Amino acid sequence: MLPSSFQAARALATTRVLEPPDLADALAVLHRDPVANAFVATRVEAVGLDPWRLGGEMWGWYDEHGELDALCYAGANLVLVDAGPQAVQAFAERARRQGRRCSSIVGPAGPTSALWALLERSWGPAREVRAHQPLMSTSVPSAEISPDPLVRRVRRNEIETLMPACVAMFTEEVGVSPLAGDGGLLYQARVAELVSTGRSFARFGEAGEVVFKAEIGAVTAGACQIQGVWVAPEQRGKGLSEIGMAAVLDVALREVAPVVSLYVNDYNLRARAAYRRVGFREVGAFMSVLF
Repeated sequence: MLPSSFQAARALATTRVLEPPDLADALAVLHRDPVANAFVATRVEAVGLDPWRLGGEMWGWYDEHGELDALCYAGANLVLVDAGPQAVQAFAERARRQGRRCSSIVGPAGPTSALWALLERSWGPAREVRAHQPLMSTSVPSAEISPDPLVRRVRRNEIETLMPACVAMFTEEVGVSPLAGDGGLLYQARVAELVSTGRSFARFGEAGEVVFKAEIGAVTAGACQIQGVWVAPEQRGKGLSEIGMAAVLDVALREVAPVVSLYVNDYNLRARAAYRRVGFREVGAFMSVLF
């Protein structure tokens, strides 16, 4: 009988950290579902698999035929990609051995739930678990809601005006301020990147304040993802999110990608209804575990 340590090593041999020469195989997995995999695919398409540039490791799971069949991005977030039960088990074991380094686990609801069940004992407790976040998408402009003509791309000289709205949105959504830890340097850099690449949109009020904002966060050849939707509290209930989203959707479909997606918390019934009126339809569900 083989020593148990050797058996364990052999079992773990189905997973490994991917390297730059594995890029084509990794992209093939990511492109199976452009909508669900948009977040990870964006990063990989932009910088490849080098961990330093990627901001984390990309773990690969190989099936019994030696084919790359599933991925797990292990950076600031832990994100599963096309992971079946065996891949989830293997990724969970690697994650347990490494220890938690991420601030959240995010991904398709079924596999992510199975992963968290395996990790909770060693990684828990979580600050919050959002077990069902509808994933919505559309490939056509809104037929019901006219785009807001006042929504436009944010200019670089407007970043300081935009930042308070971004911080408010993040704090409302995640439950902690993005200014904690490093004073918000990484978050401010991300906001500046979205503005400089023309992927940040806003409507400004008469006093120059932001009354609506949203960004196109993830972008691939097959799909893009809208994120960070926010309306100033005093302006809520006036339909600004609907016409604002219609405006961002119109630009996204014309200039960015053929399919536009987003995901939303299941308890946010008002937002879900607004997105449906704009033309989005549920195509799946995500799950988030926040630490």
